[in-house]
Amino acid sequence: MLSTLIELQRLKRLDRTGWTLRGLPNGTESVAAHSFGVSATAMLLADRFIAQGIEVNVEKVLRIALVHDWAETRVGDMPRTGTLYFGSEARKQAETAAFADVVSGVDLEGSYASLYDDYEHRKSLEARLVKAADVLDLLIQVLALERAGARGLDEFWEVAEKPDFNLEQTAEQIVHELLQSILKARRELHTNV
Repeated sequence: MLSTLIELQRLKRLDRTGWTLRGLPNGTESVAAHSFGVSATAMLLADRFIAQGIEVNVEKVLRIALVHDWAETRVGDMPRTGTLYFGSEARKQAETAAFADVVSGVDLEGSYASLYDDYEHRKSLEARLVKAADVLDLLIQVLALERAGARGLDEFWEVAEKPDFNLEQTAEQIVHELLQSILKARRELHTNV
């Protein structure tokens, strides 16, 4: 267990590559900071789902949110532009193999691999909720960076144009409301500039 925990420490120092490629300073956001944002967003969404009568396994949501980027300890944080060159299939294969190696000493029952596979294939409501939280956390981070004066991040907003998280109606509406509030805050930011 200790070797896995030590390896996961890398995520605290591993910069999210997309920000670095856009000229933002090192330390803008680490993979671990992103995972925290995804976990917090996923938890709040799950609570809202439950309040609206949608059955959600919150423990599973949080576990998926925590493990979803563990592979990056071995393969780094590949930005979308990297996928254009390597291909999405090669990226998925590398990340799946890396994840298996990272958890090999602690995943005796295969539960971590199962969570990771669920997230990658969006099999469950919980995995789809975490994917929505992943995208929403990205947009919240972009909004925070733009509020701090960063420019040239328009391409990150493309994910908000036609998001399809494959959620049922009420769940989709909850996610859509948060997305719209993020977009509204951005419009207000740019109107006040």
